[in-house]
Amino acid sequence: MFWADRIAGEIEARFGRAKELRIRDEKTVSGRVHIGSMRGVAIHGTVKEALADRGVQASFRYELNDFDPLDDLPVYLPREKFKEHLGKPLYAVPSPSAEAANYADYFGREFSSVIERAGWSPEFIRSSELYLSGKMNGAIRTALEKAADIRRIYKEVSGSERSDVWLPVNVICPACGKMSTTEADDFDGQTVHYVCRQNAVTWTKGCGSEGRISPFDGRAKLVWKADWPAKWQVLGVDIEGGGKDHSTKGGSRDVANHISRDVFGAEPPFDIPYEFFLVGGKKMSSSKGRGSSAVEIAGLLPQKIFRLMLLSKDINQAINFDPEGDTIPVLYDLYDKLAEHVKEGAQDDYARLFLLSHSADERADIRIPFLPRFSQVAFAVQMPHLDLEREMEKLKGAPLDDADRAELAERAAYARTWLDAHAPERFVFKLQEAMPEAARGLDPAQKKALGAIAGALEERGALEGDAFHSLLHEVKGEQGIEPGALFAAVYFAFLGKPYGPKAGWFLSVLPREFVLKRLREAAA
Repeated sequence: MFWADRIAGEIEARFGRAKELRIRDEKTVSGRVHIGSMRGVAIHGTVKEALADRGVQASFRYELNDFDPLDDLPVYLPREKFKEHLGKPLYAVPSPSAEAANYADYFGREFSSVIERAGWSPEFIRSSELYLSGKMNGAIRTALEKAADIRRIYKEVSGSERSDVWLPVNVICPACGKMSTTEADDFDGQTVHYVCRQNAVTWTKGCGSEGRISPFDGRAKLVWKADWPAKWQVLGVDIEGGGKDHSTKGGSRDVANHISRDVFGAEPPFDIPYEFFLVGGKKMSSSKGRGSSAVEIAGLLPQKIFRLMLLSKDINQAINFDPEGDTIPVLYDLYDKLAEHVKEGAQDDYARLFLLSHSADERADIRIPFLPRFSQVAFAVQMPHLDLEREMEKLKGAPLDDADRAELAERAAYARTWLDAHAPERFVFKLQEAMPEAARGLDPAQKKALGAIAGALEERGALEGDAFHSLLHEVKGEQGIEPGALFAAVYFAFLGKPYGPKAGWFLSVLPREFVLKRLREAAA
């Protein structure tokens, strides 16, 4: 069973169909959001779709957390301009651009646009709205009144000790506006005592002020491990997963689960722990600005391939995306294989993956056009003498229709983007107008084989890709040359490197007289 359907079945078994279920996910918008955060979006959004397919009603809320402090600056922002705002809540930090209301709004808009473009459409909410509106007041009061229980849970579950007067809130200092530097104690039912310590953290300074302040209506925020279960209660969350690191014994989810039960008196939501998203084999680091951003990666892939990338692995498997490797051509090949599988009438997990790779709006009428291999399209767009549409018609064996042309145009556009920015050297080709220097070092057997190819081509006339491919293998057998040596000789002669696209197709799309001349020259 496909992973989203398996999880949807487990959720239905727990909750039934009596009510609309509430799904939630969250990301702190402390900078440009990395592509890894899209895995949670994809899992929660697709589970909602799988529940709908089972007749289970569910809503999906995505929280853009703009009420955490700015605790570091991404490398792409000027430090001098923003360092004075370190320690302040994100919504209170100026935007890098006049187009947005504040820092968090700027990066939140960028990320939400990626989510919507991918075909998941959650209801977006902001943490600041929950706190400033007073919706969190009741949970804050409960947490402060039961602070001793939260301190006990910290110690028993995670081994983290807090002082006997520690309170689970970060007050926003009314003097300097920072929340990372404050410590709160002594809740009297209306106010807490706070100190804004100058050396509370190493990356910004507090102002040293002290006093009492109401922790309600956005003047304070619950600490992360209390904030999480508080929002479960306030928002009535039924389903919320997270990266597997949160769900380890003694981890943040374990602590939050205990606080949910012991402090807020509520059963925690259904958990969906999932593996990491890696880029080039490395885990993301949002706070340090490392990795690839969601907006950048989304720009490399059309919606259906983007969704396929996010959905093709089970939640207990890591996703490894490398834009500078062969990940993108492999994803297209996978999509094409799934499409062929569906055309053959299959109704299994692979067919389900193909269906879910398309947005819910598209699924009622998915037409599968002619799908030329991405690697062939990527090669063809590098050959200025080629008429792309005509070459694809040869591969199809029939004229392209409107849907075929649209698919080809899309693949060509994304191929050019990938080639310009990320493609590894083995996918980048330039037809050499003069004999490449590298071809002058061919050994006698390679030269003889190239001459034999030229002779056979003269006898047979123009050949299409499959026929040319057969000719190459005939020459290989007749000459007794190793396949690697033969094909390397062909590529050296035309591209100046020992590799290239499928040789028969490659030679068939070049002008016949040019091919004969180059083969004769290289064989001399």
